[in-house]
Amino acid sequence: MTDNVVCVDANLLVRLVSSKPSESRFEELWNQWQESGDRIVAPPLIYYEVSNALHRSTVAGQLLPEQAEQALEDAFSLDITLYGDLAMHRRALNLASSLRLPATYDAHYLALSEQLSAQFWTADRRLFRAVQATFDWVHLVE
Repeated sequence: MTDNVVCVDANLLVRLVSSKPSESRFEELWNQWQESGDRIVAPPLIYYEVSNALHRSTVAGQLLPEQAEQALEDAFSLDITLYGDLAMHRRALNLASSLRLPATYDAHYLALSEQLSAQFWTADRRLFRAVQATFDWVHLVE
């Protein structure tokens, strides 16, 4: 068992629970973390973002309502430890401003990763490009 901490965001989680065979990289990575005993963390807003993304996929006709419901249940069943405190929110606001992010949502994942000295994994290419020069512990899963 390791003391490695991995922070995941909603983009990665949605791709994991609604993955197609072409997106098996998400499942492989998740299994690797589980087998290594890595602690997987996220801020509490992850489930708000996941349910919203699944709803948008349903509205767009990409998922049936039953598929979205099952994907959400699958997300709930994953072993993710939620962390959130006032310091994280303050740091997220600061990061969003200094990195010129359009919202603080993504900055919460960054703040939590920074706070816990965690590697941060995302499927959000836009976010990755915005922060890769600043944070070498941010990784893109494609």
